[in-house]
Amino acid sequence: MNTYKTDVAVIGSGAAGLAAAIEVKKAGLEVLLLERGIELGGILMQCIHNGFGIKEFDKELTGPEYAQLFIDQVNQLQIPYKLDTMVIEIAFDNKLYAVNKNEGLIEIIPKAIILAMGCRERTRGAINVPGFRPAGIFTAGQVQRFVNIEGYLPGKTIVILGSGDIGMIMARRLTWEGCKVKAVVEIQPYVSGLLRNEVQCLEDYNIPLITSYTVTKIHGKDRLKGVTIEAVTKDYDRIIGTERFIECDALLLSVGLIPENELTRDAGAEISSMGGPVINNNLETTLEGVFACGNVLQVHDLVDLVTAEAKRAGKNAVDYINTRYKKKLKTIQSICLFPGNNVNYVKPDNISLSENIHDIIINLRVKNPDRRVQINIKDDTNRIIYKKKKSYVIPSEMIELNIKINEIDLNPNCNGLIIEVIPLLEPLIE
Repeated sequence: MNTYKTDVAVIGSGAAGLAAAIEVKKAGLEVLLLERGIELGGILMQCIHNGFGIKEFDKELTGPEYAQLFIDQVNQLQIPYKLDTMVIEIAFDNKLYAVNKNEGLIEIIPKAIILAMGCRERTRGAINVPGFRPAGIFTAGQVQRFVNIEGYLPGKTIVILGSGDIGMIMARRLTWEGCKVKAVVEIQPYVSGLLRNEVQCLEDYNIPLITSYTVTKIHGKDRLKGVTIEAVTKDYDRIIGTERFIECDALLLSVGLIPENELTRDAGAEISSMGGPVINNNLETTLEGVFACGNVLQVHDLVDLVTAEAKRAGKNAVDYINTRYKKKLKTIQSICLFPGNNVNYVKPDNISLSENIHDIIINLRVKNPDRRVQINIKDDTNRIIYKKKKSYVIPSEMIELNIKINEIDLNPNCNGLIIEVIPLLEPLIE
């Protein structure tokens, strides 16, 4: 069995993995990229639409163009990587075991690990739609690969369940290819993707968006014949008498993403209710020296945000090796963060207090859209220690708070902080 030693091992070579690896290498440490696919770039390579890189590179790029800029840096910095290599275990003392067809089982001994495995799509089995199992039912990302890379169309008449970003982008893409997208059906009363995609992908192409409806039956035995959709209440119960049949030969599912955390869970890291690992403000999981970033941690709406988070993970891994690696330090006090009113989740899960902490980056998503709101952070005495006003919030757009630690009155004896989003009563002046 071949054994490799490195300072940092990065699992996954999508936007997060590439950015993290480059950050580590620029800091002067050795890094090894491990990718289960046959090329670097991850899911970006099938995202041929534009809209990437506006924040990171100040220009609009396609997914492959965005990935290539990082791949070029990987090659220029001579960062080693292994393709077609599946990490199968994070073992004791953070040793990694992986397999590939050339070497068989290999062992990697890093000082720190960065998890950047991304996420996968929820399938029909996750939403329990009744009916047979006919041909013609796909996830939106699966069809994206078929159309953009393999050159196959899923059908001629399409219904898309869910208004996630991939679903709306594929509605436009399939329309370009001559397919008839009969409807995008969304169980919520609002789109679950970015508003810009609703406008550019659906409204600009007159593709019907049917909100507060869902697919309740699949018709067809060998090949999909159509679907029945029904209206739902705010509690997602079917409203009897609202059934509508839509004839189609392909159904695309854009019903959410799940972080790829089986490897993380098996290693013993604590997993949050949202599917990503529990982390502190350094993006470090409950396993010492193991950091997480990108969609394996939380599903992002923009790849530029993934990149920014991955750079932080790279810097934090470097800081860990330079300051804490195999050093017996005192336990750092932690303050837990909890979601409050109209907050779906918050990251990080806790803040580790130390002398060198200067600022805290907090990400959150709301449960329901709202206008004219205030974001509050309250301590366990119900005292507001931070507040920020916003003109609107929607679940599909992640909110980022960049807080200077010296600007808030943080009590080190506090047991927990609650983050809430509440209606703003006075006039909004941002």
